[in-house]
Parts: sequence; structure tokens; C-alpha cells
Amino acid sequence: MADDTAAEGRVDRLTIENGADAGFRLAGTAPSGVPATPQDVLERICAQTLGEVARRSAALPLKEIKARLKDLHEAPRGFGHALKLKTAERQVGLIAEMKKSSPSAGPILASYDPAAIARLYEQAGAACLSVLTEGPSFGGHVADLQIARAAVSLPVLRKDFILEPWQVYESRLIGADCILLIMAALTDERAEELLSMARSLDLDVLVEVHDEPELDRALGLNTALIGINNRNLKTLKTELGTTLSLAPRVPPDRIVVAESGIRSREDVLRLAGAGASCFLVGESLLRQADPGEACASLLGPL
Repeated sequence: MADDTAAEGRVDRLTIENGADAGFRLAGTAPSGVPATPQDVLERICAQTLGEVARRSAALPLKEIKARLKDLHEAPRGFGHALKLKTAERQVGLIAEMKKSSPSAGPILASYDPAAIARLYEQAGAACLSVLTEGPSFGGHVADLQIARAAVSLPVLRKDFILEPWQVYESRLIGADCILLIMAALTDERAEELLSMARSLDLDVLVEVHDEPELDRALGLNTALIGINNRNLKTLKTELGTTLSLAPRVPPDRIVVAESGIRSREDVLRLAGAGASCFLVGESLLRQADPGEACASLLGPL
């Protein structure tokens, strides 16, 4: 984002059309950097995200976000610290997630009340919250995060497809305590850039991987939080074996967060045996009559 227009927070047409040069990865990208037609779910969502960022950053340029941040005095709540405490206590560090829908499951809740769900999760003993803010595929909105966070004292992860620096600054502005960086969607250079930017804003970063090459790349970044997504974002297939095979390769000075496909205390203990100490769970909680009770059923010693 070297030109003056991008510096003001707007994503230009070239960035949208030339994804490889913009710093995110496309499976069909040719060596020249010109992306092929999107062929999987992740590529489609990333393309949609860049379009959304272009529209929203035109309405709220980076310069204005930075000006507003000068008046923001509340410090982030310490997402990583909350998970480190649970890990040190050998207790389940649960990141309880809320979302309206997903590409794999479709609509999840007929009535979606982020504040009520957040309170249920906090009362049940969750360590942190995760809130989907991506709109086209997950039905989320930045207001969902703000509403949920205002209802509780827990740290909150902004669950979205962070591809552009503008999104990092927006995350801090809306009150996120942590952002997600998906290695399958980012080049090493862009991941490092976004991570450094988040750190400068006192945001924690959860770096997500799905296979060995992505894990190797993630371990080269200066972050303690390594998320292992059991769901392949390109095919939406979910296998707990992903965490079982990758978690043992994560050094002990990092925290492993197992994501997706976790439905029971037995699943939690099985993944913990491979090295996971924290768990991001959403859909299986939200589909229960009492999400709080479902949340509590996963907790306990490891």
C-alpha cells in the first residue's frame, strides 16, 4: 500500500484485481501475480472481503480512524493473557464463539442476540469470546462485536478475514482485543506487516493454520497464539485429526488453540492430549437449547 491513496486507507482497484501483489494468497495465482478465477470458498470470501474493505474504507479513511483512535482511552482486555492464565492453571481455555450463519452450516440461529449470548458464555466460564464480523458469508457485522463486548468483561477476538492494514486499525477502533490472521490467505510479508501493526495498537494476534507448511510459516512469526483449524477453508471439510497431527509440532512456548469440529468434553480431552490447551468452539454451542450450559460442559481440568 505504497501510493498516497492507499495510505489514506482506501483499497484501490489494482489491489482488488491483483491479489498476490496485495499480500494475500490465491491458490490459482500465476507466477506473474495475476490471480486465476476464484476456485474455492476461501478465495471467494477473500475477494468479497476486499470489495467490502474498498467500500467501507472509502467512507471511513484510515486518516480518520487514526484521529478517532487518539480519543480511545480504554486499553484492550488482554486476550492472550487470559488464555495464558488458563494454560498455566491446566484448565480449558475456551474461546466461545457467536455467529449468525456459516458457509458450511447455513443459518444457525433464527434469533441472534450477541449481548445475551455473550452473557451466557461469560456466566458459564468461557475465557474469551469470538465474534464473527464478516457479512456476506457469515452474516456478521462490526456492531455484533461492539454489542457483545459491552455486555461482558471478557476479551474478544474479531473473527474475520483480515487482509488489509485498514482492517487492523478498524479492529482497534471497534473494540476488538485480538484479531485473526489466516496464513492460507496471506503471504509471509503481509502476515508480518499486519502482525506488527496489531502489536503497535496493543492488539493480540491469533495466527491460524491448517497444514504443516502453514504451521512452519506461522512459527516464524513473533506470536504466542497458534490456532489450528480443523476445517479446511477451501473445501469446508472438518477433521479433528488436523490438530492431532499438527499440535505436537508446536514448541511449548506457544499456546495451541484448536478450532472447529469440537462438540464434547471427550473431543477437548483428546485434542489436549496432543498439545492443545485452548479451544475455539461456536456452532456446536449455539445449536444447543442452552449455549451456556453447553459451554460449561466443555470446561474443567486438562
